[in-house]
Amino acid sequence: MNNNSLDLTRLAAMDAAQAARLLHQVRDETLAGRRPPIAPRPVIDASWRRMFRLGLDPDQSTSSVLLERDELEHRRRTTALGELMRTLSAGLSGIADASMQIMVVTDDQGRVLWREGNLGVMRQANGICLEEGAAWTEATTGTNAVGTALAARRPVQVHSAEHFVQTLHNWTCAAAPVHDPRDQRLLGIVDVSGPASTFHPATLALVGSVAQLAEAELRDRHLRSIERLRSVAAPILCAVGGRAVAVDIHGWTAAVTGMPPMDRLPLPKSFRAGRTWLPSLGMCAVEPLPGGWLLRLDDDGAGGARSTAETVSRVVLDVSRPRRWTLEVSGAAGSWRQQLSPRHAELLYVLALHRDGRSAAELADDVFGDRTRTVTVRAEMSRVRRHLAGVLAHRPYRFSEEVEVELIGPDSPADLLPHSTAPAVCAAREGLPRHA
Repeated sequence: MNNNSLDLTRLAAMDAAQAARLLHQVRDETLAGRRPPIAPRPVIDASWRRMFRLGLDPDQSTSSVLLERDELEHRRRTTALGELMRTLSAGLSGIADASMQIMVVTDDQGRVLWREGNLGVMRQANGICLEEGAAWTEATTGTNAVGTALAARRPVQVHSAEHFVQTLHNWTCAAAPVHDPRDQRLLGIVDVSGPASTFHPATLALVGSVAQLAEAELRDRHLRSIERLRSVAAPILCAVGGRAVAVDIHGWTAAVTGMPPMDRLPLPKSFRAGRTWLPSLGMCAVEPLPGGWLLRLDDDGAGGARSTAETVSRVVLDVSRPRRWTLEVSGAAGSWRQQLSPRHAELLYVLALHRDGRSAAELADDVFGDRTRTVTVRAEMSRVRRHLAGVLAHRPYRFSEEVEVELIGPDSPADLLPHSTAPAVCAAREGLPRHA
């Protein structure tokens, strides 16, 4: 037998027992520092070398400390992968179930967030700690499709004794990374795993295609959000004198006036309303837009002479009506209005009362009367801040210091947010003080 590297298609054509013996021989000889009869695949060889450098024990277990339920739910609610689960499930879950496998979705740290597929295989997966909340990086479980795809940033299939840890030799898995097309940030991994007997080289292509489909859905969602931002920004830009550009929170351009168009504007990680200097534009006056920012370039040569107060926004939270609640944001360039859901109206009402801010636990107490419901609060505030990032700050949650806030309530306190059962709202209706 020559020393060419293994090929999964070639391996699949072999008798299953013969293929298993070959893979075990390759692994055993490599781990012993001897030349194997045939070289492992390059992606596996690179992973094994990483395991040697880490000093990982090939005889260790794959158990890990699971995420606490609250932390697991928080990660589920705050990742864009949650928006893609319907697409991922439609593409893989049914096929995995029928082929005696399971679909696994992890975050960018290799933590399992969701599992779906064959119930019997899920019970087997519990035995190797392939369960919700478990860690599946290479550092914790050795060479495996999830961890190796994270390390290599590419789709990977790992079969039988290609796994570094012996506990996984009865398993086969194929995984592909999912990236956010807005900034190319790695969101996590989608994986199909099952007993080694379910191995098929085409599984990797299937998983990779579904991952690309999920990324395409995110791209479509992004384009729709850009269109919504453009619809708000266009009339404002028409009224702006000089050069200006509207971008989303990732810097993608929605509309521009008085200057050449650009696809994307690099924004610093810490970006806020006021006056700021950008290398590509110079001094700018920054105002929040729903889901983005309006940047007006300093064309009068005043540099930093203008007061930051000129760009400070004014926010009017109107909860005076029984069924329609709005947040209107106005600045030097114009204004826009956002209609609020009942829950978001409650949260913003509380923040308007507490300008110094509220922690997640305090908001949970204000809205649910239960300080432990921080996961729900964080998820809801994450949704609010997608559209109001320039208006709201966090740690603690609050209206930004640069923002002037006006709260408009009903004529009678008894008519305040009549749908609400939030303790903070109920106390306000009855004119009772609510503890800070």
